[in-house]
Amino acid sequence: TVEDLFDTKFALSPHRIVRGEIDEWLSGDPPEIYSIARQWFEVFRIYGNDVNELLHDGYPTAGLSGAAFGYINVFKFHVKIGFFMGAFIDDPHSLLEGSGKRMCHVKLRPESDLDTEVMSELIRRAYIDTKIRLSL
Repeated sequence: TVEDLFDTKFALSPHRIVRGEIDEWLSGDPPEIYSIARQWFEVFRIYGNDVNELLHDGYPTAGLSGAAFGYINVFKFHVKIGFFMGAFIDDPHSLLEGSGKRMCHVKLRPESDLDTEVMSELIRRAYIDTKIRLSL
């Protein structure tokens, strides 16, 4: 089960939140911060019909078959793109922060000069890692 593969806090409710609720959350102020959140949550969404999304602990979260793989959180001056199993994701550009047993994140600010291909690849790696873990 998902609970066996992942810590219980990474298991998501099986129902899917209407996309509009997340889109509403992503349209907050200040716009320069929330535009970053919208951009990157769209990347979580692109990986296919098997990606489900919901507001988990109040934040837009992407998952597969009930297992969370990424989330977006907005702060006053930055956006956090978090990965529930981030400590296990290959990160050749050393973007991930955090010292947790499993969770890691990337902080993005409006002035960040981030290579979008590199960040997109990190999200793709989190998606693939979750798919592999679910198939074990």
